[in-house]
Amino acid sequence: MGARGELFTTQIFLDNRSYFFNVKENRTGDVFLQIVESKNKDGADFDRHQIAIFSEDMQKFLQGMEKSLEFIEKDRKAKQKAAKEKRAAKDAKYSKGAAGKKVYRVKGERKSPADDGIKRTGRIHVVSKKPTENTEE
Repeated sequence: MGARGELFTTQIFLDNRSYFFNVKENRTGDVFLQIVESKNKDGADFDRHQIAIFSEDMQKFLQGMEKSLEFIEKDRKAKQKAAKEKRAAKDAKYSKGAAGKKVYRVKGERKSPADDGIKRTGRIHVVSKKPTENTEE
């Protein structure tokens, strides 16, 4: 038996977190799994959380974990399917014949056919409303 009752330990390192899976035995001989999350906080301190699952509760714990993982996988697949359908609808809306090119707006094309003589560049244009000097009252 190792230090502090450890029988087996494995580690997983991520960006700013580390996970430790420790199989331990307490003084009375009960074997349990200890899961520890250690987060780097401000570069100096570590925020540490842990849970313990005893061997008699391990099957229930694993069943709950499996149900959660199944839900996550089903949700991920549903989101992918919805995104694929949305992309297909968008492609169908904007496709142009057999070429399959997307056409959003043709250059020079106006939304309204009425030509009011104002050149629109997309920038804000301010027109002065001051009267000219040649006007007399």
